[in-house]
Amino acid sequence: MSFKVSKKGFIKTWRKLEKVFGIIFLIHALLFLFFIDSKFNVDGFVVNNLRTKVMVVLLVIFAGWAIYYFWLRKIKFFHKLGVICKDVFFACYISSSVYLLLGSLFNPPITLTQVGSVLQGYGLHRDYISYNNMGSNIKLAVMASEDQLFADHDGFDIKAIARAVKYNQRHTQKQRGASTLSQQTAKNIFLWQGGGFLRKGPEVFFTYSIEHIWTKRTILCRYLNIAEMGPGIFGVQAAAKKYFNKNASELSMQEAAMIAACLPNPKKYSVVPLSKYVAARSNIIVRQMRNLETDPDIISIIK
Repeated sequence: MSFKVSKKGFIKTWRKLEKVFGIIFLIHALLFLFFIDSKFNVDGFVVNNLRTKVMVVLLVIFAGWAIYYFWLRKIKFFHKLGVICKDVFFACYISSSVYLLLGSLFNPPITLTQVGSVLQGYGLHRDYISYNNMGSNIKLAVMASEDQLFADHDGFDIKAIARAVKYNQRHTQKQRGASTLSQQTAKNIFLWQGGGFLRKGPEVFFTYSIEHIWTKRTILCRYLNIAEMGPGIFGVQAAAKKYFNKNASELSMQEAAMIAACLPNPKKYSVVPLSKYVAARSNIIVRQMRNLETDPDIISIIK
């Protein structure tokens, strides 16, 4: 009897939570759509007629909901399926929302990429450290290497995306990315590697969310603690210990640049032994670091 009462109480509480988070999600989604429309619906951008395409997608979603609400939900099988889909959706949204809020205070206990590393036999070597214990050089190095406009953009570098898409249209065998540090952080914490367009949609959503809830320093801190920097090596402290037998705060410009140079493909580009790509790329990164280190916006982030 007590189990039935507690079960009913749980279901009742869960339904209330769904209503509350349903309103939160609606506001969240509308703000996100407004951001996407204002950000990507610009002349000359690679996504033509974005507003029309978004409206078509929304109309399809609304039509599907209407068909279910006025017809399919009267059929027992589809009603149960609809309830399950709704519960799964809100379980994912509520848990990701809590994860998002806690992420402003704590590093993630584990990520899907880290789980994948263990399953693939690479192991999991990491050592989370605070932002102040990372030192300035590695912060500057990853910005110089991965996202030189990190201090200025709101999560997306539109010009870089446009250039990458046009390049990829001409070079189908060699693809170029344009992900910002914010996008990479969102992907590494909330999602998985690979996945193409199936992953890109949620990645844009989570990137928008962390840019509006976390500070730039928090985003960079999470990235430097969870990014893979070698086979099974996650975070700058583990990388600094593995490659140079020192703390992250003690890395020189050249050493930090070598770690940053491997980030595009840490399983392919080796720091120790030093691959030709990392050796050449790290020298370029050092020069870019020297160009960026006097930027007031950059200084405010790395200090």
